[in-house]
Amino acid sequence: MQDNHKPAAASTAALQLEVAELMIECLNLEITADQIAPDAPLYGDGLGLDSIDVLEVALVVSKHYGLKLRADSADNQHTFNSLRSLSDFIAEQRTR
Repeated sequence: MQDNHKPAAASTAALQLEVAELMIECLNLEITADQIAPDAPLYGDGLGLDSIDVLEVALVVSKHYGLKLRADSADNQHTFNSLRSLSDFIAEQRTR
């Protein structure tokens, strides 16, 4: 029997690409979505985002996917750690 509750690898990759494109658009980054490594840090040495950038991404993500993100959430550091962790959070929490 197949477990239909696990996201397929293709849909996970598609969501990561979609989230990367949203980030690029909202931050006017001069890179392509495939240049954002799924496990690279979004802060510092990875993508190089700062706290203002992450706030902008959080706003776009919450509006696009119908999520409720709280600024005081203890999970935010993990959620915004990498493209993969952000995409996984969206997959679990999205309402649209």
